[in-house]
Amino acid sequence: MFQSAQLEAYDKTTQRLLKNLQLEKKNADTLAYQDDEKADEAKQRGNEFFRNKDFGPAVKEYEEAVKRAPKNAPIRNNLSAALCKVMDFNGAKREIEVALDIDPKYVKAWARKGDIEIVMKENHKAIESYKKGLGLDNTNKSCRDGLHKVTMMINAGQASMTEEEKQERAKHGMADPVIQQILTDPVIRQVLQDFQDNPNAAQSAMLDPGVRSKIEKLIAAGVLQTG
Repeated sequence: MFQSAQLEAYDKTTQRLLKNLQLEKKNADTLAYQDDEKADEAKQRGNEFFRNKDFGPAVKEYEEAVKRAPKNAPIRNNLSAALCKVMDFNGAKREIEVALDIDPKYVKAWARKGDIEIVMKENHKAIESYKKGLGLDNTNKSCRDGLHKVTMMINAGQASMTEEEKQERAKHGMADPVIQQILTDPVIRQVLQDFQDNPNAAQSAMLDPGVRSKIEKLIAAGVLQTG
């Protein structure tokens, strides 16, 4: 029994060492594969496929470029655009979020993130993305146009939706952790109550930019109905 315990401890130690060695080799291979020049070559091939509307091969070339230069935000942006064309919106959002992690001031990426969020029916997130882009560059046309578009969609959608569609939209919004967090905020809960019981107090609370932003997110998500 003692020998068995020794062997088990030895095996676990050996396995741990092997896993560490495998991880080190994988990291070394990843670093060795990185090459900015070859990344640019793959990016240019991807651009050519994209221009010719050959989006599948474009995705493959951009993925290769990402492997060669994983910290290059514009390449991630291109990959996101190509993934949108093949209808992989989850993948597109993942890549654009990585691009923004690399470069939070990349306005073009904020605009693309907003566009993707509209397609994914996450209008409240799209508004925030466009506003972040405009906070960096208030002249950016893509963010301005995107913000106008999503605002019009929200207003028009509320007027034309059936009750069933409104309920489905609200259900989708309620599944978002950001919306869930807002709804547990005691200040927001009081404001929502005041909209029914004390409209003047609710309007006063809306003068606070933080409160107003959260209420606007609830409206954009379809959780709070107006009109």
